[in-house]
Amino acid sequence: MDMVTEAAVVARHEAVRTGAKPGAPFVAEGGEFLTFRLGGEEYGIDILRVQEIRSYEPPTRIANAPHFIKGVVNLRGVIVPIIDLRLKLGCENAEYNGFTVVIVLNVKGRVVGAVVDSVSDVLELTREHIKPAPELNSSVDGSFITGIGSVGERMLILMDIEGLMSSADMGLIG
Repeated sequence: MDMVTEAAVVARHEAVRTGAKPGAPFVAEGGEFLTFRLGGEEYGIDILRVQEIRSYEPPTRIANAPHFIKGVVNLRGVIVPIIDLRLKLGCENAEYNGFTVVIVLNVKGRVVGAVVDSVSDVLELTREHIKPAPELNSSVDGSFITGIGSVGERMLILMDIEGLMSSADMGLIG
């Protein structure tokens, strides 16, 4: 996990050095993506949204919060809401074990934690590796899927994590 965190810091510094806008969407042009697992699927998010990766520790519960908001943790003086992406995205089970991690994200200036089954690696995807997300029927919310990354035998569901965390049902970011 230290290598992934270090990669996130290097990517953020490179964006600042080159004048790129941190967090700008890279799907059309490609870019670096942190890959992680939710259930049997592998997902990717823009590495510039990632602040750090931490092992899972049970958060302090919040009364009347939606089932996917597990609670809050104190991260060096900042109160961070913890969202279980597995529950939010309808995974059948959400087991907490030694591989379960929290990806700490910076979304629209707000710090949010996302619980995932495990973190895989950081992949650089070019435009040739990214295909448009398939059109799904109206009962399936595919609005947070920005594309499908394909590298060898691996298929990644590329996610607009900012859009997901900013959605009205999350109630986190206005």
